[in-house]
Amino acid sequence: MAAHFDRRLRKAAVTTTVAAVAVAALSASQAPNVTADGNGRQTTADNAPTSDASSQESATGNSPYYTDLPPLDSPSPAPTIGTPSSRGPSEAGIPATVLDAYKKAEAELLRSKPGCKLPWQLLAAIGKVESGQARGGRVDADGTTIGKIIGPQLDGNGFALIKDTDNGVYDGNSSYDNAVGPMQFIPSTWAWAARDGNGDGKADPNNVYDAALAAGHYLCRNNWDLSDQGDLASAILSYNNSQDYLSTVLSWLEHYRKGTHEIPDGTGSLPGSRSDGTGYGSGSGSSAGGSVGSTGPRTPGTASPDPKPSPEKPSQPGKPTTPGTGSPSPKPPTDPEPPAETPGPTPTDTVDHLENAGATGLTAMAGDIFTQKISTRAETEDGKAVGKVRIRFTVVGDTDAAFTGGEKVAAITTDASGVAVAPDLKAGEKTGGFTVRATVIGRSVKALDHKATVTERVADALESITDTTLTCTPGGEFADRVEVKATRKGEAADKVAVTATLVKSVLDPTENDKGPYFKDADDKPVRTLTGLKTDAKGLLKLPQLYADDTEGTYVLRLTTAGGAVRDITLNVAEAEPAPDPSEDPATEPEA
Repeated sequence: MAAHFDRRLRKAAVTTTVAAVAVAALSASQAPNVTADGNGRQTTADNAPTSDASSQESATGNSPYYTDLPPLDSPSPAPTIGTPSSRGPSEAGIPATVLDAYKKAEAELLRSKPGCKLPWQLLAAIGKVESGQARGGRVDADGTTIGKIIGPQLDGNGFALIKDTDNGVYDGNSSYDNAVGPMQFIPSTWAWAARDGNGDGKADPNNVYDAALAAGHYLCRNNWDLSDQGDLASAILSYNNSQDYLSTVLSWLEHYRKGTHEIPDGTGSLPGSRSDGTGYGSGSGSSAGGSVGSTGPRTPGTASPDPKPSPEKPSQPGKPTTPGTGSPSPKPPTDPEPPAETPGPTPTDTVDHLENAGATGLTAMAGDIFTQKISTRAETEDGKAVGKVRIRFTVVGDTDAAFTGGEKVAAITTDASGVAVAPDLKAGEKTGGFTVRATVIGRSVKALDHKATVTERVADALESITDTTLTCTPGGEFADRVEVKATRKGEAADKVAVTATLVKSVLDPTENDKGPYFKDADDKPVRTLTGLKTDAKGLLKLPQLYADDTEGTYVLRLTTAGGAVRDITLNVAEAEPAPDPSEDPATEPEA
């Protein structure tokens, strides 16, 4: 016991020394209003976000988070068999189902957004900071948390002010929003970031598979490459806009990259303190950020009870008591605090309607980026611009068009002129009209619909790769298949629809009723083919052509959208008889 205690003292001394060096280094390089805490992390006077971005621009609404840092010792990967005690400290381990959710999300993002390069360790770092890995892995077999994880209500009283956006559906609070689930999404962000990660047909913020996949897509938006340090920092700050938060997540990311291991569900430990000054101990049943097992709002600054509280250890005689570890020291009487002021209206509260601030009649060819931007302006009742308002753009209708990155929903904040510009919109392969709907997040204002149309791909020229004249005997089949190349402005035109028709003549485009033909699936003659498309190189090889018994010269006409036309001549005639060797003068015997 004495040896173990000595090791703990030595480790504490090392930790204190490293923290002191970090504090000195940070203090020497920071601005006057920036300091460093005892763990060597940058802080501002009020631990506020480091930009003027709205709290609704973060995944969590800048809700409180766990501030504990990983241990100084690098984790040693341990086997996944045996008892928990034989696999190293639980702080380095991740509950089995939670770890599986992170790795599955990484695999899905590697497939759908390979340029993002999302590491599962980043999801693990955020999951640790947001909920202590779903309260130490307290999840059922499907990955749903046992009891909902709900953060404090964001009512502006010590937290951000975000009024209700979901009618209490996710957080049980119809007045203000609360961050929800193991990845602590606020309802307005979950509304567009939600994903079904476990394939049960629904997206639940309290399911670790759904939440992890949603977090992955959230971090991979804006074409961020998470192997780039600048993009990585931007993505993390978009999750919770605080330099302290960034430092803490990066610490856990590095920790997990050095190694971790799987532990049984429900056996993980919880961090001890949070950014709002509250602590929840290390019991596996502790709350991670708010109410557990209910959806009601929690009074800010209070903690849910730990069902298995650990007994307090008495402080050592002659030493000051650390707050939260023993009996509190008596406080001198103070004057009563003045009542909190009622928050004034937010910019969102003043929005009366939305106006189109960009182009109308947006059109793009299939596969192309819409060159015209979709812009929406938020205005008050008397037409004044409203800045710092969150606008949600949603692609609506039977279309595969999507914003850059494949997302159907994007949330953008209006600038000082009240305008929010949607990300680049890319047309899919489905042609026709659809809608991009703009709504105000956090306020019931009539939606503004932007109409858009996708037109089919076109080619302005068709070049014959095979001969322009093909020959066949009556009742036979043409030896060569027709092949053409479509181009647009001199470049290969891929996925262009081509129609092939056997016409009566160059001057008569009517479908012929005799002569060469194609075959359908039932081997019946057909003389018009539709649905043909060029490949990635603009090439198209037509099916086999056959001839009936009618001799003659025929025309195969190929056309595309955009006006490209190519005629192929088909000759059906008996083959020339082979010459009789006996009639060749060169073979006659000499006299």
